[in-house]
Amino acid sequence: MEPRKTRRTINRKKRLIVLSLLAAVICFGLWFTTTNAYKFARGYLAFKTMDTEEPAAASVSKSKDSSTAGSSAEAKKAVHSRTASSEKKPKVSNVSYPKQPKIGDLMGELYIPKLNAKLPIYHGTNEDELEKGVGHFAGSVLPGQNDNSVLSGHRDTVFRKLGDVGEGDSLVVNTAAGTFTYKVNKVRIVDADDRTVIVPKPRATLTVSTCYPFNYVGSAPERYILVAHLVSSTTK
Repeated sequence: MEPRKTRRTINRKKRLIVLSLLAAVICFGLWFTTTNAYKFARGYLAFKTMDTEEPAAASVSKSKDSSTAGSSAEAKKAVHSRTASSEKKPKVSNVSYPKQPKIGDLMGELYIPKLNAKLPIYHGTNEDELEKGVGHFAGSVLPGQNDNSVLSGHRDTVFRKLGDVGEGDSLVVNTAAGTFTYKVNKVRIVDADDRTVIVPKPRATLTVSTCYPFNYVGSAPERYILVAHLVSSTTK
């Protein structure tokens, strides 16, 4: 009888141990499930809240960006409008000459304050005119008139120091029609065969050209260009 009782006791203890383990596992499972469910619920609610708030924030941000972009666009438009307005109103010079000069005629004088130089201007740009002074391109308007008046000269004679003249400097032309003051607003260096220097301009412009580089030996490959706009005039 004793061995049988002993076996029963052992079996009971084993069942208790197993039941205790099962109960522990169940309790742990319930705790784990409850805890994670709570965390999941919090995470889900937070996600939904962010999901509903972010579009609103994005909408506000987009609205602000649109407003800023609109303001910026309006500012740029205003600046462009002012610039266009100023460009549409260039200084107009309706200058008439007593007579149209002929090729080879002495037609005026170019004064360059920066160089303290006074240079005679002859009508035409053949070698005969350029040997005597500054040549006026016969295919361009006369100085002081609307459009592009083109002057040329040799770099080793009349325009030896023209490279010292740049943006902001003045060019003054005296002719039979009056005195015309131009202000240099652009300096260009172009190829010798570049014809853009003689194209028409929408305002009274003086284009002065000479060979470049100034110290080049032989026939220079480029041209040094001063583009100046009329700023004042005194007619006779």
